[in-house]
Amino acid sequence: MRVFISVDMEGVAGVATLDQIIRGGTGYPRAQELMTEEANAAVRGAFAGGATEVLVNDSHGTMDNLLHERLDPRARIVFGAPRPSCMVQGITADDAVAVFVGYHAAAGAEGVLAHTFSSNFTEVRVNGQPVTEAEVNGLFASSLGVPVGVLTGDDQICAVATKAFPGVTTVEVKQAHGFSATDTLAPSAARERIEDAVRTAVAGADELRAQPLPDRLDLEIDFALPLGADLAGSVPGSARVAGRTLRAEARDVHELLGFVMSWYYLGMIAAQQHATLASRR
Repeated sequence: MRVFISVDMEGVAGVATLDQIIRGGTGYPRAQELMTEEANAAVRGAFAGGATEVLVNDSHGTMDNLLHERLDPRARIVFGAPRPSCMVQGITADDAVAVFVGYHAAAGAEGVLAHTFSSNFTEVRVNGQPVTEAEVNGLFASSLGVPVGVLTGDDQICAVATKAFPGVTTVEVKQAHGFSATDTLAPSAARERIEDAVRTAVAGADELRAQPLPDRLDLEIDFALPLGADLAGSVPGSARVAGRTLRAEARDVHELLGFVMSWYYLGMIAAQQHATLASRR
């Protein structure tokens, strides 16, 4: 039995500040350790629950954060960017269950370090409703028939996951006290809960069902900068519906995620250009 694990950083126990999640920050090396150990807890749980193969996707930022030499050697790892399916690169219809570790709330919502894919997006909507990265990734998994069995993170994203994913087990490792403040479990306690939850979910994978896919996939993204919408609007299929907003009608979840990734990188270029010009003042 194969299990797919996507590991982000913002929702990891012991992580709450920008200094921790951005490469170069004094807290970043410690956050790498915390992220790696929560990944290991999920891997241990997966194998204990009956998995014969586990793939771990490094899903944070530049996507090269996990400490490979400290990762459970039974698991394979997908890392580096860009990649077409981003946080769910590597998931296949052969996976019995998907596990989302270290996830966080959506841009504009309450939650520790809340955002949706990029700080250059102020809101991401599917069919008119704001969505989290977990929900988009869950749709991708569902398109392959793979259910989301476990999600870990703060109280805010756990509440979202409970509504979005049928039968999901959530592991609340911390509570949001602001964008960069939290009340967290000790990392060791969080890992014990994650391992136990994944073991139970994998052992009962036959009882899980993938979430239903909507009949349509209308994507809208609000950009932080109008220049971001200018550049991203050049992607075929994109429609400018407001000064900072693009819309696209995706034929399937693969195409929807393709729009997100294309707009992500063009929005990043816009932010870099804006920062360069602003620094000249």
